[in-house]
Amino acid sequence: MSDAGCYSPSFKKPSDVLRMRKKRARSETFGGKASSPVVSVDGVRPFSPGPLLNTQGRAGGAGVKRRNPFANIENTYNSPKKRALSHTVCGVGAPDGKTTAAAGLDGKLPHERVNAGTSLREELLQQQQQQHQLQKPESISGDESLFEEDLFGPVRSDPVLKSPDGRAVCDAGVSDPCLEFPADWSLKTRLLFTSPQSFSWAEQLKAQEEAQGLTAHCRAAYASLPPNIQEPRGCAELRCGFQQCLQYWQHPSFSWLSLFPRIGAERKFLGKITPWAHDANLQQSLMSNWSVSLTSLYSLLKARLCPYFYLCSYQFTVLFRAAGLNGAKSISALLTPTTRGLREAMKDAGIEFTLPLLEDKKKSRDASEVESSRQADDEDPAKSGEAGKSEHSENEVDDDDEDEDEEDGDGDDGFSWLEEMGVQDKIKKPDAISIQLRKEHREVRLDHRPESVVLVEGSNTFTLLNFLMNCKSLVAGAGSQAGLPPTLLAPTAFRGASLHTLKARTVNVKTRIRTGYQDVCSLEVTGPIMPHTVHGLTQLLKPAQKGEFSVGLYTHEPTAVLNVPISQTSEAETLEDVVQDLGRCGLQQSTVQQLAAHSTLGRSALRQLHMRGHSYSWRS
Repeated sequence: MSDAGCYSPSFKKPSDVLRMRKKRARSETFGGKASSPVVSVDGVRPFSPGPLLNTQGRAGGAGVKRRNPFANIENTYNSPKKRALSHTVCGVGAPDGKTTAAAGLDGKLPHERVNAGTSLREELLQQQQQQHQLQKPESISGDESLFEEDLFGPVRSDPVLKSPDGRAVCDAGVSDPCLEFPADWSLKTRLLFTSPQSFSWAEQLKAQEEAQGLTAHCRAAYASLPPNIQEPRGCAELRCGFQQCLQYWQHPSFSWLSLFPRIGAERKFLGKITPWAHDANLQQSLMSNWSVSLTSLYSLLKARLCPYFYLCSYQFTVLFRAAGLNGAKSISALLTPTTRGLREAMKDAGIEFTLPLLEDKKKSRDASEVESSRQADDEDPAKSGEAGKSEHSENEVDDDDEDEDEEDGDGDDGFSWLEEMGVQDKIKKPDAISIQLRKEHREVRLDHRPESVVLVEGSNTFTLLNFLMNCKSLVAGAGSQAGLPPTLLAPTAFRGASLHTLKARTVNVKTRIRTGYQDVCSLEVTGPIMPHTVHGLTQLLKPAQKGEFSVGLYTHEPTAVLNVPISQTSEAETLEDVVQDLGRCGLQQSTVQQLAAHSTLGRSALRQLHMRGHSYSWRS
């Protein structure tokens, strides 16, 4: 390389380039000045990227190295942009920086030739070191903090909030971990549990374990599990408890028919054997047995020996709950979805009911009007107050007018003002049918919608019970479900009920991630899944899966609105009394506590539930 006097066109490593420049600087230091020095001008960098070489041994004696054809004023160390950036970062004046750079390049300062060969990154790091000696370094995380700690000394670290599972939390105002999830009163058709831990303990139960689980369910005996289970497959209490959670009671029951869900399930009944479809005596026998079972359930509910039960017909679903559940003062019943004809029939039967979603909407609208008028009063009490009163009075008048229009049976009285004006013959009056349709429009548009949910409380629930047993439209008169009574589902035994078991199966799959594949274990549970089943399974999986699992909940959509709030108890310290009163209902005490608390889901249902570090998070 020294004989050639120029750069090699082949690729060179940075270490080789630095070694070559050090060798050149050393040769010039001991060999003397070049015969044809390059004149250095401030702000202008010669095209040669390196200092002049000593060419005393060359035959031509030219003494000037040839120009590098790839050199550019913008990509060299002495470019104006990089020089300005260097001066800005390190705080050095422009004249001093230019003098130093020019001197280092033309060979006037031989002892700085080593620094001239360093890269811009190394220069910036050295300059940042001086800057950080004068300023306090900011908090740095990750590998960069270790790198800069070596350069600038120990780094100050800001406190970082940690979640229970060790993950960093961005918000400083994070609430305490949620140790319980809200009760979901909607019916589920499928649960899909996933976890990094295996679900092998939930498969292939022994005959003795299955028998113990059935016995424990019938006797309402619940065994306590240890908080941490090292070997779930060898824990007999866990496997028996899992079998116990899968049990439920149903009426009627036919081995060749799946009687849940009933709404929109006509295709499931096509092609099935239905001997009662054209046999009136058989239909009457089925309805008689069904009425006995329904009466038995209501008696158990009234005595607080059954917490709740569902009535699933081909048109609607009814949820009966015992007093104290979801903060109710007495027995309550929710019926959804409804139609105008059904609501009119309930009114004719003397059943008092409310539409909770419509009432909440009206209350929120009134509250917003009051808030707006209050803000207007704060801005201008004199004018805005009168305007708010007038607007409120007009709204009241409009509402009263609408109510009067709906209650009036004769449409001619509403057009008496036309006679006063003398134009009664020129304007065409709407006929009676149009007037009746206009009055019924508000009620008809609620049919089959979530807003049509009906709430019945207190003694009216017994009247609703008699209404359901005598309602002819409760059973389909035609179609694939003709003559089949509604399905009754309950967590405890009742007259005429059959004991059924939810289907469960485990699957281990591999999912693709960035670094390869990861094993994911899943547990699938299918069937009519009630609220106590969801809570019982999560209580079992908490110690079995070491507090790490997720579950996807598939909701029977017509029942998603059953989480609407109802009238609450005025006393605040009634939860313990409710749990004590429902101590013999057949459910675990922790499950009763969850069901007795006020539901916070509103008109939505749980879709996903996650447990991380023994704390819950969910999405509805």
